[in-house]
Amino acid sequence: MTPPVTGIVGHEAAAAAFLAALRDGALHHAWLLAGPDGVGKGLFARAAAARMLAGAAGQVSRDAPLMLPAENRTGALIAAGAHPDYRILERLPKDPDKPDLARSITIAQVRGLQPMFATAPALAPARAVVIDAIDDLERGGANALLKNLEEPPQGTIFFLVSHAPGRLLPTIRSRCRLLRLDPLADAQVDAALRVEVPDDAERAALVAAAEGSPGRATRYAGLDVAGLDASLAVIARGDPDNSERLKLGRALALKAAQPRYELFLDRAARFIAAEARRRQGESLRQALDSYHAARDLAGAALGLSLDAQATTIEMAGIVARLHGAGTAR
Repeated sequence: MTPPVTGIVGHEAAAAAFLAALRDGALHHAWLLAGPDGVGKGLFARAAAARMLAGAAGQVSRDAPLMLPAENRTGALIAAGAHPDYRILERLPKDPDKPDLARSITIAQVRGLQPMFATAPALAPARAVVIDAIDDLERGGANALLKNLEEPPQGTIFFLVSHAPGRLLPTIRSRCRLLRLDPLADAQVDAALRVEVPDDAERAALVAAAEGSPGRATRYAGLDVAGLDASLAVIARGDPDNSERLKLGRALALKAAQPRYELFLDRAARFIAAEARRRQGESLRQALDSYHAARDLAGAALGLSLDAQATTIEMAGIVARLHGAGTAR
């Protein structure tokens, strides 16, 4: 069952642009919703698709806002997974009994749209396809989708979510109208987190770490991001006896600590990037070298299932290089 679309915060300019096109009858057949991971692009795509379908069915006025009222029939059908003119493509679970997702959206999923395209829309002269995220589409699937974008089925609007639109096929990008969703202000991230994270101190730490992304903050919730950042700050000041990195290595080596270990790998690279932005000259170059080393290690650690304790200590060593390079600002 598809969850109801709720909780969109910010993105007023993007909503206004989409609604203006909808109101003027100038709705492009494919929308590329681009921006950083976790800022709400997927929620926005689902909301836009639902609003378009509800409007086509005459259930809302042409001046209605993006979000549908709770009692709207189109929204209820989508939430129940029962709307015949709505499809969403996303990575599927590898195993129905496990949470792990497949690495990509497959060509078979794209081809599975064809029976719907072969018939007229059922409830109104419109249908919607959401792909979240098109970055996850395997190459064969991208080529199959391109045929639909080149010759869009009658009444079909595509909503393509992308965290890195520059990596998409140019032929796909050129057939879409770009709608950019930017990082949110801290106050907006705070508002988005209030229900899920009622503790003010934890929420403040998550907002500071979110970099405008409520999705990132939600993934960090309950993992003591403030404690990890404090440890990184100690290590960046030198950690001459290695005590902080050894303590961190032992703590993150536990099997139960896997989510926090993955957070540490991400936070270490972001910590170095933030430090690099405060530097210049040779000190900046050294910080950038450390950043690239941290990103490479994080990718290898998860992709190759490297030993968590050894990787944590190695990553901490990369962070500690900032101390030696910090004098040449």
